[in-house]
Amino acid sequence: SSGEQRRSCFTMTAPSRVRSQISGFALLLALGGCAAFQPAAPTTARVGPHSRRCAAALSTTEDEPSVSLKAMTMFSNTYAKNTGTFFCSDPSIPAVVIRGLAEHKDTLGAPLCPCRHYDDKVAEAKNGYWNCPCVPMRERHECHCMLFLTEDNEFAGDSQQLTVEEVKKLADEAP
Repeated sequence: SSGEQRRSCFTMTAPSRVRSQISGFALLLALGGCAAFQPAAPTTARVGPHSRRCAAALSTTEDEPSVSLKAMTMFSNTYAKNTGTFFCSDPSIPAVVIRGLAEHKDTLGAPLCPCRHYDDKVAEAKNGYWNCPCVPMRERHECHCMLFLTEDNEFAGDSQQLTVEEVKKLADEAP
């Protein structure tokens, strides 16, 4: 009701009943995570062609979005449309999550969920369970990050698309 205080987008998720299949392209884009909520753990990974690509992606100018940010924004837009889900009504929430996914993709090589705590992020990224879209999202359509919400979720907005520029601006302005 109008008298009720709305809860933050981070406080609750509702189970979703939407299509769980995604294209192979979207799945490839999804394979890293979000350091927006916690600093990335240092890794002892070997330096190879993949890590050089990650370093190149991280070396963009402050005003220029990284390749991973562009990829994760495109993935999020596509996945929301393909599954009939929507972004949170507060657009800063999906922006911060998308930035976190991109940062994990750059640092870990996979879009590891940014909204969870991990004792070993590298091991979790290799395991794949919490790589976006995570197993709970694929199997039960439950997104802990509030990135992909079903239309019956009280926090769901009406948007299934954000531009890279919006993601960068909103995420940079988030507390």
